[in-house]
Amino acid sequence: MVRNAIAIVASLAFVLALAPAAGAGQCPTTPLVSGLKGPSKLVFSAKNNLLVAESGDALNAGRVSIVDPETGARRTLLDGLPAGISIEGGISGPSGLAVRGRSLYVTIGAGDGVLVGPAPGSELANPNPSSPIVSSVLEVKFSASVEKKTAGFTLTPDQHADLAAGQTVRLKNRGKDKITVRLVADFANFVPNPRPDVPDNVRSSNPHAVEVVGNALYVADASLNKIERVDIATGATTTLATLGQLPNTLPFGPPMVDAVPDNVHLFDGSLLVTQLSGFPFGPGASRVSRIDLTSGAETPFITGLTTAIDVLAVEGQGAAADQYYVLEFSSNLIGDPPGPGRLLRFDDPAGEPEVLVECLVSPTSMVRDARTGDIYIAQIFTGQIVVVAAN
Repeated sequence: MVRNAIAIVASLAFVLALAPAAGAGQCPTTPLVSGLKGPSKLVFSAKNNLLVAESGDALNAGRVSIVDPETGARRTLLDGLPAGISIEGGISGPSGLAVRGRSLYVTIGAGDGVLVGPAPGSELANPNPSSPIVSSVLEVKFSASVEKKTAGFTLTPDQHADLAAGQTVRLKNRGKDKITVRLVADFANFVPNPRPDVPDNVRSSNPHAVEVVGNALYVADASLNKIERVDIATGATTTLATLGQLPNTLPFGPPMVDAVPDNVHLFDGSLLVTQLSGFPFGPGASRVSRIDLTSGAETPFITGLTTAIDVLAVEGQGAAADQYYVLEFSSNLIGDPPGPGRLLRFDDPAGEPEVLVECLVSPTSMVRDARTGDIYIAQIFTGQIVVVAAN
């Protein structure tokens, strides 16, 4: 099951964070900022600041931060976002970001929408999650002036309830800055998944990434293996694609594993979707697929990967070919100790990659500064953003 896959990632990543990475003494990265609360996704704002989704460190303590990409200075944009203790024992909160103009779209992950069931691998509905808007997408509108100077805003639990009721929440701080927050989509926290031994078993949802295309959002659900299309204006939701299982490449574990879509980006008229794969995370089981925006048809694009967690396509200039960067959470997630994360570059999606960095610790997301070519990478369990200089 996907939840088992995510549970293993969550539990082993802590070990990975403590283990020395291979070649760490020569690791070609530069720390930009530390002390973040579980950085899960990065995007650039219209003002070339880094916006960071942080899952949080306590109930309903999810956060979006503004980070200066040159100095590493951090400020809070919005705190108090939904976050709950997942069935794996870690915090699940803000999980994905996308920007269009002065609107920021934030996915909220599974949180504590389900509880550990009575049998191994089972899940039960949580009648009282810590927030009524886990497994959702929020729209945050803020001005360029707010982005430049704000000291931050905080949502209250009562405002979570207001958002769940369809109200737009307007926040004002002591500096008289103003932002608005609106619930765009509220996904079901789970779907029924009865088992002979647990008739009321469920399977949780887990919105994990979002991309904006025109008037729609495309949301990757890492638990339900779906790409959902959400109308920004109405919140109407349809399933664009359901991703099939992938072959297990190792001689133990199930013959097939779940796709676990964990990031989604628009490129060349299609969606590029990274698929982490599930236990036992065999080498070559993970991949990047292209998803047709009209039909939802899935086509393998970059295969033979291990725990792919983000992809970045760079369009070639003039006669230069496109390039593709792939971020892997771990080169061997079930190793003892787990293998480090890696950054790969492909000049040809069907070719062999160049390994640019192989000393990352629990990387989850990356963005590239088009002005410099530098790549910024979030490391969730170290609470850092590190920089890989252009080469």
